[in-house]
Amino acid sequence: MSPEGGAGGGLSHLDEHGHARMVDVGEKGVSRREARAQALVRMSRETLALVTGGGLPKGDVFSTARIAAIGAAKKTPELVPLTHPLRIDTVSVEFDIDEEESAVVVTSTVVVTDRTGAEMEALTAATVAALTIYDMCKAVERGVEIASVRLLYKSGGKSGTWRAESGAAPSAEE
Repeated sequence: MSPEGGAGGGLSHLDEHGHARMVDVGEKGVSRREARAQALVRMSRETLALVTGGGLPKGDVFSTARIAAIGAAKKTPELVPLTHPLRIDTVSVEFDIDEEESAVVVTSTVVVTDRTGAEMEALTAATVAALTIYDMCKAVERGVEIASVRLLYKSGGKSGTWRAESGAAPSAEE
């Protein structure tokens, strides 16, 4: 595989000399793009009860984690090298309780109208929400585990739609 980007199947973030570079998206069309990511934060049943009951010493876990996630999505280009600043239309963050896993499931959704996708913003939002949950729980439990972070869905752009649930490769829908 050659280090050049483009249709030859090379690495798009390396120039012809193998040096890191930001991909040129100037010729790409602006379109609506959406990405959804998920993080799983496992903890003891006792800690989960404190989280859901609002009994942690640091306060409301979900409000704090939501604000942190939204801010993180907006700062992705500052945190992840070679990502582009995007015009974010919206960031939403939801929390579900998985009693069987004794976990909080964080789902972030980022929608942009831009030339490149929002996958990194959604992944960053979910990750920072998970880190915030850990931070707020560590006073009562050090064994909190961020078990996974993954992309669930992306749509828009040339590669179209992809869903983790189906395991299907991206397909053009535009």
